[in-house]
Amino acid sequence: MSIMQNDLPGATILDLFSGSGALGLEALSRGASHATFVESAAPSLSSLRANIAQLGAGDLSTVERMDALRFVAALDARAYDVAFADPPYRKGFAAQVADSWREVQFSRILALEHAVGEAMPEGGDTRRYGDTALTFYRG
Repeated sequence: MSIMQNDLPGATILDLFSGSGALGLEALSRGASHATFVESAAPSLSSLRANIAQLGAGDLSTVERMDALRFVAALDARAYDVAFADPPYRKGFAAQVADSWREVQFSRILALEHAVGEAMPEGGDTRRYGDTALTFYRG
């Protein structure tokens, strides 16, 4: 998150495959103006909603119960300032989100977490941390 801290104040955030909401909530704590969380799993949604409530971020948050890939397929260009995605590893979801972003840049910045060695589309800046990689796309 510190890599992007200058991009977060006042930004609208999209947190795909949000799980507990850690990425979007951290962005809000660093000054983002609003976060949209997209998650389809019921247990994760329960944790996500509880975390939003516990942090008093309800007025700054929208929760969408939906498949993240379907959600991004319906977005317009520049719908968000920053998009985060932390999909399940080695299922091709990270590359699919990046491909969708390359077709319609739905955010100024896309930050994807994925397994090292997972093939990603051209044009990203990848940083490796052990078995995890972060690839950033900027439009």
